[in-house]
Amino acid sequence: MVDAVGQDSERRIASAPCAVCSATGLSLYLRVAGTDGPQGLVPTTDRFGTALGDIVRCPSCGHMQVAPMPPGEDLRESYAEAESDAYLDEAAGQRATARRVLEALEAHIRPGRLLDLGCWVGFLLDEASRRGWQGTGVEPSEFASGFARAQLGLDVQTAELFDAELPLHEFDAVILGDVIEHLPDPGAALEELGRLLKPGGIVVLMLPDAGSRVARLLGRRWWSVIPTHVQYFTRGTIARLLRDQGFQPLVMTTQPKAFTMRYYLERIGGYSPTLSRLLVRSAVRLHLAERLWAPDFRDRMLVLARRAGSEHQTAAP
Repeated sequence: MVDAVGQDSERRIASAPCAVCSATGLSLYLRVAGTDGPQGLVPTTDRFGTALGDIVRCPSCGHMQVAPMPPGEDLRESYAEAESDAYLDEAAGQRATARRVLEALEAHIRPGRLLDLGCWVGFLLDEASRRGWQGTGVEPSEFASGFARAQLGLDVQTAELFDAELPLHEFDAVILGDVIEHLPDPGAALEELGRLLKPGGIVVLMLPDAGSRVARLLGRRWWSVIPTHVQYFTRGTIARLLRDQGFQPLVMTTQPKAFTMRYYLERIGGYSPTLSRLLVRSAVRLHLAERLWAPDFRDRMLVLARRAGSEHQTAAP
């Protein structure tokens, strides 16, 4: 998103400092304040163009975030209660996406101890275990963490991401998939990751790219402007935050997700329910509705960064 999008003439000063550079005097960027809706903070929401506060922009580093920031306790309660069957129905695509992420990680480090913070129902952890990783997950949702344990037999704690009982300096890699944009204090989260990782360990982030062309064109109607998101990173601001917290970026690329065509076409309902229904019916008639599709809109990032330190495993030759 850029200043030319959503040209709000009225400006105001945000009281909270920038989550990336701690500068004050953030200015109004987009008016998107609303509520989380009757279903709460459901991860699969299609209520595009609404957040829990207006989006403000830091004039110093360009980072964007919600203001006022929702109370952390409110967010924690909502995530603990979150339930959704949509991702269970899309298991094949979720697993295909997870395998691509793991391939990118394994280009830099051999399988070892893996921590997935915000693992949801555990598809990535399950795929990782098949590739030789010793995985641990943390997930605040009782629904999702319960599924991971009961249905997949995974080591997953039901806990807040940074309240779980975890050993320090023991993990070769930590994954935060669609997590850091939900955190009121992402810098503190990365600082905690530094204590969990071994020297030279790798953090993997998957997150929306608010500096992408799609985000700039759609502005407040971008599909990543939803009630669950409180941070809006660009490639530059996530790289700066990582470096400030002692991580050296290794990879920064796009990260398309695989879902069925039906799933993607149903998401169009966030813009036009009528068009969405027409497209879904057409896909069903053409026997395309259940086909996996991973369009790259180039508005999602896959970021790998190494924690400072010389001790690390290299990828297998």
